[in-house]
Amino acid sequence: MVAMSGGVDSSVAAYILKEEGYDVVGVTLRLWIDPVAEELAGDEARGCCSLEAVNDARMVSAQLGIPHYVLNMQEEFLQDVVGNFTAEYLQGRTPNPCVECNRTIKFSYLIRKASGLGIDKIATGHYARIEYDSTTDLYRLYRGLDRQKDQSYMLYVLGQNELKATLFPLGMKTKQEVRKIAEQQEFKVADKAESQEICFIPDNDYRAFLERQNPDTLSPGNIISTEGLILGRHHGIAFYTVGQRKGLGLTTAEPYYVLKIDADKNEIVVGPVSETYCRGLIAENLNFIAGNPFLEPFEVDLKVRYRAAAIKAFLFPPDNSLARLEFEKPQKSVTPGQSAVFYRGEEVLGGGIIKEVL
Repeated sequence: MVAMSGGVDSSVAAYILKEEGYDVVGVTLRLWIDPVAEELAGDEARGCCSLEAVNDARMVSAQLGIPHYVLNMQEEFLQDVVGNFTAEYLQGRTPNPCVECNRTIKFSYLIRKASGLGIDKIATGHYARIEYDSTTDLYRLYRGLDRQKDQSYMLYVLGQNELKATLFPLGMKTKQEVRKIAEQQEFKVADKAESQEICFIPDNDYRAFLERQNPDTLSPGNIISTEGLILGRHHGIAFYTVGQRKGLGLTTAEPYYVLKIDADKNEIVVGPVSETYCRGLIAENLNFIAGNPFLEPFEVDLKVRYRAAAIKAFLFPPDNSLARLEFEKPQKSVTPGQSAVFYRGEEVLGGGIIKEVL
């Protein structure tokens, strides 16, 4: 069962598996409909949840001669992904909905659906690799070969059951190779533009989306310094993120950045760039892919944002479901709500959600 979003990656994943001899079934998850956002986005920025995406996936499936089905998951997506996204912003955090979707919707749901239909494996167009380690009887997750497209950061939430049942056909390919395959097969989606937005906000207007979802979002409050001085007013904490510099409306002598968002007080704390650095973080909602927590601190390569370069950090054993990480060098604008993902070289060890910075 191949999850087909209507893009070039999942289309080529389905083609590769068919060529390798698998009996392939294509499915598209209908997760979200927001007519307002789609109308504003226009034809060039429609998300992977749009009707156009469904039609593109159906067309490729027809070319491949495989069955294609649309599975309605709108209610679950609204509750588990969109609801979490909105709630996190209202708490002054900056969530990553793609991680939450992988955690609660895509893999767990597809695996259950496939199993119920007697299908052995699911597959997606993610750029990541899964390998089975026979010496430890564990499935391991690794970065994709194409560093520019590597999506292993988004997949740290998977466990042994998910990895055992999943295939990533593009893990050893580059985006250029994938597009070339699509062109050779004359897929209509071969030159389809990359989607840079969150799928349920195709126009990329977070403010308008949050206002539509929660009219109470617009609750002005104070912008204060670390000493407690009132420097200005904000338009609602959901519209700001840690590390933000532009759009604060302040007239300070030097640029000020958002250091902290206090939802309880409805305040935003700002300061100069020198105050944006921290020495570590606390992570919650932990997942370790091997399943076994470790007993001693050890060094990891840590990513605190999807596009950020990995940094060196020491990971300490979890305490009360929280993990502490201390950076080798202070880091700028580490953001609560984002994922902290632990690597050892090419391997993804696990990760968690950033609860607070140190």
